[in-house]
Amino acid sequence: MDFSARPFVVLEANYRQLLELKPNVAVLPWGATEAHNFHLPHGTDIVEANALGTRAVERANAAGARCILLPAVPFGQNHAQLPQVATISLRASTQAKILFDIADSLLRQNINRLVLLNFHGGNEFKSLLRDVMADLPIFIVQAHGFALSPRGRAAQEIPGDHADEFETSLMLHLEPAWVDMDAAGDGATTPSALPALTQTPGVWVQRHWAALTRDTGTGDPRLATAAKGQAILEEATANLAQVLVELSQARNGDFPFVIPPSTQQAAL
Repeated sequence: MDFSARPFVVLEANYRQLLELKPNVAVLPWGATEAHNFHLPHGTDIVEANALGTRAVERANAAGARCILLPAVPFGQNHAQLPQVATISLRASTQAKILFDIADSLLRQNINRLVLLNFHGGNEFKSLLRDVMADLPIFIVQAHGFALSPRGRAAQEIPGDHADEFETSLMLHLEPAWVDMDAAGDGATTPSALPALTQTPGVWVQRHWAALTRDTGTGDPRLATAAKGQAILEEATANLAQVLVELSQARNGDFPFVIPPSTQQAAL
């Protein structure tokens, strides 16, 4: 049997391959384990994060980057979905500890750049990233999988944000045998009893899933196609790969903003 382990996928690579790669950027997919309507698997967010991360790292490394893909964190923050069977939820404080320990581990191997590839809307990582970077000399970037394909999101014929046309299209492209379109609900949501709380720009409240939707989806998935999913993945891969290339090729100490000449001396 031919040896086929990819040197940039930590789950597959051996120690020799990783030593030869000399990585300076790690990509950490972070998903969730939760219901995705009646037609998508509970591990949808993990599948999507792994798929995008794998393709983006491979493309970035082909362009000269030195990135690795870490095994995905399979659990997200899902408190509002806990009544739904087989949903697993982590507290933000637990996520913070996981992120800190991963960052600390990478630093001990001279990997000081981390990309957190999030594919779950309930994960709010910005404050966690700020805390970790305040305590450790590591540079962390958050990339949200859905936002990496703005054309794909804009082309969605029926708006939604969970197990919808966008996400179902991705899964039809990635794992069609795991998608049961005959079982798909329409993703309809219950109108809010307090419309100002859900319709006013800048106002946010947690959605309680059992009251919000009958099938756990938000957005009609029935116009999804594998071709749409392929286009979404290609756009997201190209965008993330460019981020990885720039991050890997940057010198230690570079900041993502250009410092005007008049302030360079003060910054030294």
